Amino acid sequence: MQYSRVEKEFFFRLNGEEVRVRAPPGYTLLEVLRHILHLTGTKDGCSSGDCGACTVLLDGRAVHSCLTLISQVEGREVTTVEAVDEKVADAYARHGAVQCGYCTPGFVVATAYLLSKMHNPSDAEIREWLRGNLCRCTGYVKILKAVESLAGDDG
Repeated sequence: MQYSRVEKEFFFRLNGEEVRVRAPPGYTLLEVLRHILHLTGTKDGCSSGDCGACTVLLDGRAVHSCLTLISQVEGREVTTVEAVDEKVADAYARHGAVQCGYCTPGFVVATAYLLSKMHNPSDAEIREWLRGNLCRCTGYVKILKAVESLAGDDG
């Protein structure tokens, strides 16, 4: 018996550009980004929303793309790490907050989201906003320093 792979066409804005993609409605945004659109900056760390490696912005809000169905993205705006302000990634590199790098895209996107909401977050606020992202390589000190270096930065 041969199974048919039912696909549907989805339209959304990705990193500022209109995209149209054909995918099974049960695919996650993460699967579409990585396997159909070949944007591999967003990582698949756990597939259960526990690690934050797959964090993207959906209509300007941080979400786990491994838990977001592509059907939920129809007509909306998605921003991946590829389109986040480079100064955020640069701060991570400058402060040595990039070890294996697997969690970094999720942290960078979450940091961009935090800084879009709070210009000068406190240490406690930074910790709260990044708590959905896990790093298995560091004690988070360098990650916090990178974010703190951006807090209150006017560019």
